[in-house]
Amino acid sequence: MKPSGQQPQGRDLAVLSLTALGVVYGDIGTSPLYALGDAFRGSHGVPPTAFNVLGVLSLIFWSLTFVVSYKYVGVLLRADNNGEGGILALMALIRGRKNGSAARTRTLLLFGLFGAALLYGDGVITPAVSVLGAVEGLRKVAPGLQQFIVPITMVILVVLFVGQRHGTDRVGKVFGPVMILWFVTIAFWGVVGIVKHPAVLSAVNPVHAIQFFIEDGVKGFLILGAVVLVITGGEALYADMGHFGPRPIRVAWFGMVFPALILNYFGQGALVLSHPEVEQPFYEMVPEWFGLPMLLIATSAAIVASQALISGAFSLTRQAVQLGYVPRVTIRHTSHREEGQIYIPEVNWLLMIACLLCVAGFQSSSNLTAAYGVAVTGTMGITTLLFSRVALQRWGWPLWRVGLVAGAFLTVDLAFFGANLVKFADGGWFPLVLAAGVFMLMTTWKIGRTALSDIQKESTLPLELLIKDVEKRGVPRVPGTAVFMTSSVGGAPPVMLHHLKHNKVMHERVILMSIQTSEVPTVSDAERLEHRELALGFHIVEAHFGFMESPDVPRLLRLLASRGLEAKISETSFYLGRETILTTGHSKLSRWRKRLFVYLSRNARDAATFFNLPANRVVELGAQIQL
Repeated sequence: MKPSGQQPQGRDLAVLSLTALGVVYGDIGTSPLYALGDAFRGSHGVPPTAFNVLGVLSLIFWSLTFVVSYKYVGVLLRADNNGEGGILALMALIRGRKNGSAARTRTLLLFGLFGAALLYGDGVITPAVSVLGAVEGLRKVAPGLQQFIVPITMVILVVLFVGQRHGTDRVGKVFGPVMILWFVTIAFWGVVGIVKHPAVLSAVNPVHAIQFFIEDGVKGFLILGAVVLVITGGEALYADMGHFGPRPIRVAWFGMVFPALILNYFGQGALVLSHPEVEQPFYEMVPEWFGLPMLLIATSAAIVASQALISGAFSLTRQAVQLGYVPRVTIRHTSHREEGQIYIPEVNWLLMIACLLCVAGFQSSSNLTAAYGVAVTGTMGITTLLFSRVALQRWGWPLWRVGLVAGAFLTVDLAFFGANLVKFADGGWFPLVLAAGVFMLMTTWKIGRTALSDIQKESTLPLELLIKDVEKRGVPRVPGTAVFMTSSVGGAPPVMLHHLKHNKVMHERVILMSIQTSEVPTVSDAERLEHRELALGFHIVEAHFGFMESPDVPRLLRLLASRGLEAKISETSFYLGRETILTTGHSKLSRWRKRLFVYLSRNARDAATFFNLPANRVVELGAQIQL
């Protein structure tokens, strides 16, 4: 896939736009399945009227126009970090700036981290609500099977998650065609409905939305809790920018997705105008003979939407690992061509369990939407806060312009969030509790690793003193290369001192290697390495990886060989420190955080596998550290 820095042309643009239809718009594209369930009658059991229907449709039209078309597609797609988008990319942009209040920056980063945690809630709820909303079509197609809706949904989800280990390379090729069929189908039946009641098109006039708010007051505000479901997927759209670039996303949005969604929503509204008793307008708007094909198409589209969010959770986790917010996890590349196609077993199984619990607990898509809205709107608001800082510091916007644009975004975000927050007891608590748990894990890991690094720095020895000591004592040198992995090259790491203390020898060539994560998605090979040669065959190597990359030490050694420092894998030993962490130290971490950090450390993926070190060339030396 092309990075966003390149401008695809012709056939490349068409192919990328086609793929973006599936990967980016899977979530937002399936919202007609469940978004309008009770929107026209609210949660008050009031029969729909022309006033209510036109008011809700006007809100839908202008929400899609302002939030997705303007905020995300028009503005936020410009807020990229070397081509990558998403909340963690915004955090990296903010962390990379040295000016500004440190306290304010830390506060924004904490908000951003909670927003990232909310995205995991989105990754749990989207597969559940999308598949469940599609399968609920059985109520019309085969009413006798409606008691099997939940079991069928759970079976589909299990198959979907079990198949993740095979990667999305093959199935990804059908994402675009499936979503094209979906959007063409929903647009067609939307047009059929509009033709029967063309007066519904008057909802484009924003006066209907304004009157709806003025005359319905609180009810009008609360209906935003249902309307927000039409703009889900905006964050996923922004986060996936790095895979396609902004131009294919814009082409797909304005060329197909936006028109198809509007036509379908208006078609559903036209049906409700003529038949106020309709409870499931999406499936009721198609004739009976097309019920089964629509069910199959909707289920296929829901699977694509679910796949897109699952893949997004994998990508988010890798970014979090590289930025130091999550322990090392198993990252498997499932494609030889696409760097972004990865599979993380730990995340996959946790998401599957959470999705199944969602379906079993909430039982219907209408019940799940209460939880869905809170997760989406919370992340939207946090993204706006981070964007305002980027626009002010990175783009140099004047304060009045930042206040005007970000203020408008935040006003809409908070309105949607407030309308959904009243559903806290009905399921809105779920994503907040889930996000709080993930946020606690992330902050504990970050704080714990920082404290551990500070303790280790206290026990390091200046490298110059060590080299002089090796020369003075005449430490025997043995053939080969020793690579000591260390978090910092500021001194001799404890693992090197332990090796010298116990083995009393040193290799003829010694490399202190530190893997650093840069605040950019990828790093070119030209900027990958910093190499400094010291006396007596000692070398310092700092390797830089972007937060979208996975460290690969053998590849680094090959790159070093091309620059004159040859170290054959077969003659190289890699030394790692394995810390046994005790909670009896004097660090500022609370007791429960220490215990949680120890648990996370014990269950993190081992460093040798994470750095792709050859298993038969690794030496681990243990040490106890009091935290």
